[in-house]
Amino acid sequence: MITFLVCLALLITAHFTYGKYLERLAGTDGSHPTPVDRLEDGVDYIRLPRWRVFLIQLLNIAGTGPIFGAILGACFGPIAFVWITLGGIFFGGMHDFLSGGLIMRHDGKSLPEVIGVYLGVPTRSVVRVFTIALMVLVGAVFILSPAQLLASMVPSLSKDVWVWIILAYYVIATMLPVDKVIGKLYPIFGLALISMAVGLLWVLFTENYTIPEFDGFHNYQLDPKKLPIVPTLFITIACGAISGFHATQSSLMARCITNEKQARSVFYGSMISESIIALIWAAIAMAFFGGVTALNEQLAEHQGNAAWVVDIVSKTTLGKVGAVLALLGVVVAPITSGDTAFRGARLIVADMMKIDQRPIWKRFAVCLPLFMVGFGITLVDFDVVWRYFAWSNQTLAAVVLWTLYVWLRKEGKNFYVALIPALFMTFIDATFVFNSSQFCGIESRPLSFALAAVSSLAIWWAVDTRVKKPLTQDA
Repeated sequence: MITFLVCLALLITAHFTYGKYLERLAGTDGSHPTPVDRLEDGVDYIRLPRWRVFLIQLLNIAGTGPIFGAILGACFGPIAFVWITLGGIFFGGMHDFLSGGLIMRHDGKSLPEVIGVYLGVPTRSVVRVFTIALMVLVGAVFILSPAQLLASMVPSLSKDVWVWIILAYYVIATMLPVDKVIGKLYPIFGLALISMAVGLLWVLFTENYTIPEFDGFHNYQLDPKKLPIVPTLFITIACGAISGFHATQSSLMARCITNEKQARSVFYGSMISESIIALIWAAIAMAFFGGVTALNEQLAEHQGNAAWVVDIVSKTTLGKVGAVLALLGVVVAPITSGDTAFRGARLIVADMMKIDQRPIWKRFAVCLPLFMVGFGITLVDFDVVWRYFAWSNQTLAAVVLWTLYVWLRKEGKNFYVALIPALFMTFIDATFVFNSSQFCGIESRPLSFALAAVSSLAIWWAVDTRVKKPLTQDA
């Protein structure tokens, strides 16, 4: 348990240490007007108290990510603890906080518009399409997974019926002002997510469970050659360590924050909280079945279904309360993230095309084609959708990191906090492209590593050319 306790302590401490350093680095100023001070519109720019914004942000960025991703990441062994901790502190936390702050300084505009300011018009155009596609992909994933689970719980209604029910909810929630459904219900669900993690932490401390200790880079996967630690672990555990999807959600809450000084607790704090949730789920997954090997064997028998692990662990350790929390975790959490994914897509399109979002019919006009595409994706095999979602998510994270690098370089500040994560994540994403059968399928891992390294350095050189150029005007 020593590894787990050290990682937990580091994550908690980081909010008050590295988080404070990043706050100074960003030049956070409580007297600086926030987007809602300038642009309050009663729809997306609405004042909300910090505690609500924090809980909504946590739920938006979480979904099932820190649960499912952590369980599947635990199959690699205790190395998962290390990635969740270092990733959460130096990668995801920094990514979420600095990008959230940068978005606030640009009137809460959607992520592609802010990226375009620093990486140029061509990059902005590509990222617009890429991010909208990712948002719709996330929305589709979080229609399919809860629909499948609900169909198994309520056999009288088919998966297709549940898809339509969830889609109808998305239409309503995406178009309503943010303080209606999201502002009222999502903080409750966010508390439920935290309560589940606290309950499991209590179980780990009080019951007779053994949490494996870090033992180097040993890969515990049943087929380690098929699922190597590099790059697969870093693609599998995304939301618990770093996720590009988070920055797309920051635009939603950047429009509701009433003081810049709240940004650290909202953006960095929610990421650290998510990492702690992921750490707890990785630990309970390893300990509950009696070790990492047993976890892998159990998952293999259940077709890698992480939702089954959530269900059996919650019900066994937390009883009836656990059953309710499991339902929230595997059904409600993905639905809430799917909703805000479509909402984020609406904002991206609206910002791109300069469509006023105050009239509800204009919101509906933007949303309708997005929902149509999302429904079409639900007809595709879920495993295929999930694999491309995972890679797209981490690729967007790398783009955001390069944006932060350019911003810090131009400001004459410590750019290494963004450069090192940017190079690392670019290498991981490129390695996956060269090595994975989903893309190039190169069997030689040394060759894949070499190509990924060259590609990462080439991207660094290309991004460096942007540092010497003037900023692109806000679109």
